Amino acid sequence: MRGRESRRLAMILDTNAVSAFFEGVPEVCRRAGASDALAIPSIVLGEYRFGISGSRLRVELDAKLGRLERLAQVLVVDETTARHYASIRRELKDAGRPIPENDLWIAALARQHARPLLSDDSHFDLVSGIERIGW
Repeated sequence: MRGRESRRLAMILDTNAVSAFFEGVPEVCRRAGASDALAIPSIVLGEYRFGISGSRLRVELDAKLGRLERLAQVLVVDETTARHYASIRRELKDAGRPIPENDLWIAALARQHARPLLSDDSHFDLVSGIERIGW
């Protein structure tokens, strides 16, 4: 499901959505602001923290991330996520269309929680059972 406006008002933020939100990208801010609830996969927290670890703006960005963490639900991997991960990875491998490892876990969480994923990465469109909202 590609870039459509979601009927559900709870959404998951991918790493590039978190970055775009903090940069004030209007479309991302609008979509995130229209959501009743935001969720962030723990994988995204790790990716983002790694990304800012060498930044001269690390302290400022880490503070922003901390505020977002307090407002959003943090989604963690569990046994159900692992089942979705295995299923998604198998489907994509059999189709000859692999996606990055961390994105498999993010997709598994989106499928598990039946929430749309706000992401600029079109490879999520290859994953059945999730809706990507792009910008």
